[in-house]
Amino acid sequence: MRKPATAAAPEAAESTDDTAPRAPKASRLRKEQGILAEAENHFAQFGFEGASLENIAAAIGISRHNLLYYFPSKEALYQRVLDDVLTQWLEGMEALSHSDDPEQALRRYIRAKMQYSRMRPQGAKVFTKEVIAGAPRYGTAIAERVGPLLKTEVRTFERWAREGRIAKVNFTHLMFIIWSVTQAYAEQEAQFTLLLGKPALTERDYNNAEELIVRMVLSALGPGATA
Repeated sequence: MRKPATAAAPEAAESTDDTAPRAPKASRLRKEQGILAEAENHFAQFGFEGASLENIAAAIGISRHNLLYYFPSKEALYQRVLDDVLTQWLEGMEALSHSDDPEQALRRYIRAKMQYSRMRPQGAKVFTKEVIAGAPRYGTAIAERVGPLLKTEVRTFERWAREGRIAKVNFTHLMFIIWSVTQAYAEQEAQFTLLLGKPALTERDYNNAEELIVRMVLSALGPGATA
């Protein structure tokens, strides 16, 4: 008499611990990155309200249903885009506080901000649209992630001022000004190219702007500068 068939054993590669986190497959990560890149373009152009999951999905050749497998809602997709944008933006701020040379730290930070505006202008536009609208969907994240790091940067500047290495100015507003002027090269690129009579800003344009911004900031912090 034949014995009844037994259930197949689990694959050896699978973990026996159901609580152990599993790393996403490379194919899933590639698909997510493709969705995020296209979503960033759509949110930059149309804003949260104007962008649609149908159009984002169609642009990368998948269905809306398939997109929702990766991101359960437009809100979730929007939040993830902003998370990625802000993470990259904050990397330069973190590096600033870890330096002990004010001039070199500021040069590197301004260069990073200009490169960000050049290489990821759509991300900067998504962030700006959200902030201009009053940050209704991302205000808490901005306060929680940017606020503490900004305070750390201000303390670093204040220490340098106490040591006599830079002039004492309003360092919070110094950071606001650096953000504004560097991000303008992403947010207002169309206006700048129109006035310059060229189809796009060149590497030389960005380099010239970077050097001028550095000179203005260092002049404000140099000997004789006042609050």
